[in-house]
Amino acid sequence: MAAMDRLHLDYTFIGARTLRDILRRSGYPGVGRRHIATLMKKMGLEAIYRMPKTSKRHPGHKIYPYLLRGQNIDRPNQV
Repeated sequence: MAAMDRLHLDYTFIGARTLRDILRRSGYPGVGRRHIATLMKKMGLEAIYRMPKTSKRHPGHKIYPYLLRGQNIDRPNQV
């Protein structure tokens, strides 16, 4: 757990899988992803990454209609 804590302070963006790989290369051959994930939960460690839905439109912005819907474009420079 101490090695995990040191690694998490250096690399706050890595999750259980990458942490497992780094620990295996560092001399902890018997660690698995699920055990690492359990210890991360116990220690309160989470990988820092961009969460979904960070680019939401502003409710006050106007929504413009798509003017080409339903039109048949069949020659160059028609639009």
